[in-house]
Amino acid sequence: MITVVGTGTGAPVPDEVLAGAALVVGGRRHLDAVELPAGAARIVLGPLAPALDAIGEHADRGRPVVVLASGDPGFFGVVRALAERFGAGRLDVRPGVSSVATAFARLGLPWDDAVVVSAHGRDLRTAVNACRAHPKVAVLTGPGAGPAELGAALGGGRLLVVASALGDPEHERVERVTPAEAAARDWGAAVSVVLCLDEARALGPVRTVAGAGGGPAGWALDESEFAHRDSMITKFEVRALALARLGPRLGDLVWDVGAGSGSVAVECARLGAAAVAVERTADGVERIRANAAAHGVDVDVVHGAAPDALHGLDDPDAVFVGGGGRELPAVVGVCARRARRTVVVAMAALDRVPAARAALTEAGLRCEGVLLQSSRLTPLPGDVTRLAAANPVFLLWGVRPPASSEGVAK
Repeated sequence: MITVVGTGTGAPVPDEVLAGAALVVGGRRHLDAVELPAGAARIVLGPLAPALDAIGEHADRGRPVVVLASGDPGFFGVVRALAERFGAGRLDVRPGVSSVATAFARLGLPWDDAVVVSAHGRDLRTAVNACRAHPKVAVLTGPGAGPAELGAALGGGRLLVVASALGDPEHERVERVTPAEAAARDWGAAVSVVLCLDEARALGPVRTVAGAGGGPAGWALDESEFAHRDSMITKFEVRALALARLGPRLGDLVWDVGAGSGSVAVECARLGAAAVAVERTADGVERIRANAAAHGVDVDVVHGAAPDALHGLDDPDAVFVGGGGRELPAVVGVCARRARRTVVVAMAALDRVPAARAALTEAGLRCEGVLLQSSRLTPLPGDVTRLAAANPVFLLWGVRPPASSEGVAK
C-alpha cells in the first residue's frame, strides 16, 4: 500500500506505479519531474513528521501512496523512517541506483572498499575524521555540511570529487577539486555526494568485506614492529590497556601526545580512527611517518612541543599522553579540557602521578588508574626460560561523564 520508488539518478518512475496513487510524496524536483494522476494529492517533503502522518491517514484507509526518493531509498534514505512507522511488511520498495554508486561509476572506480558516511542532519566531524583516516570515502551532504564545509575542515592531502545533479542530463556535474578549492566556493543545493580520495590508493586491494573492513587481525603489536630509538616506545602490554581505554574507532579523532615512535597513533589508525601524533624532535617526526607508512595508515604528524602545539588542532575524542617532564600537568590539563571522551596518561615516575591525576579530575573527568608490572618469558642457554621483568608503568585514564560530553571546552 506504500510504494517507495528510487529516482533522481536517471531512472524514470514507472507509469503503472503512479497511475492509481491517491497521494504522492517526494522532494520538489522529484514531484516536478512526473505527471501526477488526476485527483492525486501531493506533498512536498520538508519536515518528515507531517508527511508521515498524511501517509498514515491514506494508507490506513486503503488509499495507495507513492513516495518518491533519491537513488536507493533503503540506503540512508526514507525507507528506515517508513519501516519504523508503518512496518516493513507494508512497503513495496523499488530501488534506483544510489548517488554513491553513480558517482563512483562516473569515475570508473569500484566502491566495495569505500567508507560511506552521512553528514545530512548530522555532525560533520565524523565524516571529516573518516576522510582523514581512509583513502576512499563517500560523504552524503546536507545543509551546513556540504563540500565547502568539508573542505575547510579537512585541509590538504586528499582529492574531493563533488557530484551534483546526478542523472540530470542538463545539469549533472562531476568536479575534481582540492579541499581548499572546495572551501572557497558556494556549491548550492544540487550536490548529490562528495567523494574524498587518496588518489594513490583509489583502487585499493581486493576485498572480501565491503566498507571499512573488519579491522586488523591483531593489535598491541610487538615493539619490533616499529622503528624506535633506544627502546623509547610504549611497550605492548601498556599499549594494549591504553588502546582498550582509548577505544579508537571509525569517525574518531585521537591525539598521541609526546608520540616518540608513534606506536599508539599507528595502532589507533589501524583500528579505523583518524590519528594525530605530536612530537617535539625532528628525528621522532620522521620515525613516526616511517612507521605509519610501514603499516599502511595515515597519521598526521605535528612537529612541536605540547601544550603549545595542541592549540591549532581539532578537538579529539580521545588522547594518549606519553613521556613526562615538568610540562606534564599542563599538557594533561589541556588534553583533559578538550577531549570529548577519554584521556590516557602513561608515566614511569611515581612523582608525576598526583599532578596528572589532579589535572584529569580538575577538568571534570572521572579518574582511575593502575600500576602495570609484567615479566616476559626470556630464553636462557641450555634450553631453559626465565622471567625478565619490565619496568613498571603507571597508567591513568580520565573519562568524561556522559552528561558533560557536549560541554567540551573549545
